[in-house]
Amino acid sequence: MVNLNQFVKQAQTMQKKMQEMQEQMAGKEYEGKSGGGLVAIKINGRGECLMVHIDKSLIKEEEKEILEDLVVAAFNDAKQKFDSESQDSLSNTFGGLSLPPGFKMPF
Repeated sequence: MVNLNQFVKQAQTMQKKMQEMQEQMAGKEYEGKSGGGLVAIKINGRGECLMVHIDKSLIKEEEKEILEDLVVAAFNDAKQKFDSESQDSLSNTFGGLSLPPGFKMPF
């Protein structure tokens, strides 16, 4: 039988570590690029877009669709970097805690 006090302490520890990790991640920025750097997007650790840079050479009416696709690709590149680091941080943060069998995090 699992000691309830020990389980509560572990849950509190996990909650505190999760909060600390979220605060750290929120302060970071991730930059995604596409088109060989002609389009760049910067997002923060909350997944909010902070900046979009589009090289002047791309701003042509006949290439509008290509430009839009490059912006999407740059954003997805930045988001993938954020997601990857978030997952690594979670693994490192909670890797040492012993959780009861079947316990799943709510995310």
